[in-house]
Amino acid sequence: MAHHEGNDMSKSVDDRPDWDTYFMDIAHVVSRRGNCRRRKVAAIVVADRRIVSTGYNGTPRGVRNCCEGGCERCASDVPSGSDLSSCICCHAEENAITQAAYHGIRLKGATIYVTISPCLTCAKMIINAGIVEVVYGGDYAFNEQTRKLLAEAGVACRTYVPGPLARESAVAAEACCQTGAPAAKPGKPA
Repeated sequence: MAHHEGNDMSKSVDDRPDWDTYFMDIAHVVSRRGNCRRRKVAAIVVADRRIVSTGYNGTPRGVRNCCEGGCERCASDVPSGSDLSSCICCHAEENAITQAAYHGIRLKGATIYVTISPCLTCAKMIINAGIVEVVYGGDYAFNEQTRKLLAEAGVACRTYVPGPLARESAVAAEACCQTGAPAAKPGKPA
């Protein structure tokens, strides 16, 4: 191994994000693709620390995007949480799971990272897809029934808790996405 002048490897610090932060940061970028007018949500399915599928919320394949008027409910002024049966948008978890199926990707034993907690319908899909762990950001419709169902099926569920570098990493990633410039490493100028 070559020694580089002024580069003392014994003092190096691993300032990379932990795996949860890495995947949640990517999920937040994916959520920006969501075309639902009400909420931007994403899901990343990971197996062996590799992303095998992604999904974001929006209208089904081949249907006009929500932001183009594809979903009448989302284009209306109905209060959040009401008239959900008329919404044609798919949830991020649903899209990540169906994208994997569409491309013949097995999800058994995988982990799903979601920017908000799954609803009951998505929890059932997570269970039936063979996903064994859910890591989620904020709460959405994560009620006691959903928690019990996942627990009974043996699906581990936990709230994402940012690591020490997560906040700085997220700020740097957001700056990169907005400007197109390389993101600065946490604690270092760009």
